Amino acid sequence: MKNFPKLLIVLLAVTALASCADKKPATLAEAFKGKFTIGATLNKGVYSGTDTAAANLVIRQFSSITAENCMKQENIQPEKGKFYWDEAEAFVSFGEKYDKEIIGHNLVWHSQMARWFAFEDGAKFEFIPGQRPVFPPYCSKEEFLERMHDHITTLVSHFKGRVDVWEVCNEILEDDGTFRKSPYYNILGEEFVYLAFQWAHEADPDARLYLNDYNMHIPAKVDTYVRLVKELQSRGLRVDAVGMQEHLDINNPTVEEFETSLNKIAATGVKVYITEWDMSALPNPYLMSAEITNRFEYTPETDPYKEGLSAEQSKLWNNRVQSFVECYLKHADVIDRWTQWGTTDATSWKNGFPIHGRTDYPLLFDRACQPKPVVNWIIANAQKF
Repeated sequence: MKNFPKLLIVLLAVTALASCADKKPATLAEAFKGKFTIGATLNKGVYSGTDTAAANLVIRQFSSITAENCMKQENIQPEKGKFYWDEAEAFVSFGEKYDKEIIGHNLVWHSQMARWFAFEDGAKFEFIPGQRPVFPPYCSKEEFLERMHDHITTLVSHFKGRVDVWEVCNEILEDDGTFRKSPYYNILGEEFVYLAFQWAHEADPDARLYLNDYNMHIPAKVDTYVRLVKELQSRGLRVDAVGMQEHLDINNPTVEEFETSLNKIAATGVKVYITEWDMSALPNPYLMSAEITNRFEYTPETDPYKEGLSAEQSKLWNNRVQSFVECYLKHADVIDRWTQWGTTDATSWKNGFPIHGRTDYPLLFDRACQPKPVVNWIIANAQKF
């Protein structure tokens, strides 16, 4: 019996190893480990600590975080040469504290552009109620180049080594694949894309860089992004991925349409980020779009689930999400990140878009920060793919 303690130790060790091997994922971050990061977009309430329930949800469930508004130009440089860092610092510090992949959103975007940025003498354009905005003349090309260079260089340099990924150019194309007639394009033409990537890389050579847009299931649009990726590559500029925003509704697009676009992007050799993901549970009689200027009149018929989703609609929503997740897992060798736009249904922008005042249910966690059925399915099954 002298060997009994040794045998007991061996048996205990084997039991412990078996227990670890049988341990099931308990969170989304664990479920997707080794496949891709799973992210959420954070508003001020989360990273400032005022929304503790949402903050705890992010800390536990997600491995990646994206800045919702604090890094957008109108917020971080609302006046020429005056950068306001406090909120962006709080966001980045939150990610560092909890060891999250940190996504900077964004460097070039026509919407939420600082009002002075593109105009002569830094004059701001103004909104007049009931009228279209009144725009002063554009500044010179030379002045715009200087402003663009300074903005990108200052922002990226400030967070050098702390922000892992930068969304360089956001929503620069129309759905037909032509360039959006933004101040960037109107003043510089297509060259603004290549300059933005060049300056971002010079400011932080280790940061990953990507393009990002919605309605990426549309062939003409994705084809132009493929061309832009190839042009960036031919110039020796760093481009790591293309972001497919995936603002879905309950019917469109199809998984097959998404997969076709994904394969086109992957063929260039870059990765795919599923960004700004949400799936509206509400009827959408309009062309699917994430153009934030689109707004339509509220009627009770367009808000059928104000008191909660019906069991039938909830099942339809969860099944449709599952079909997309299965596709994401199928292409985990190409997809590096899946980020939902927001944290819970309570604060999702889809509650007010494209019709103000509606109650929507577009995210993975409900208004009480509880997981929807598809989340439990993901946690139980993701590692099987």
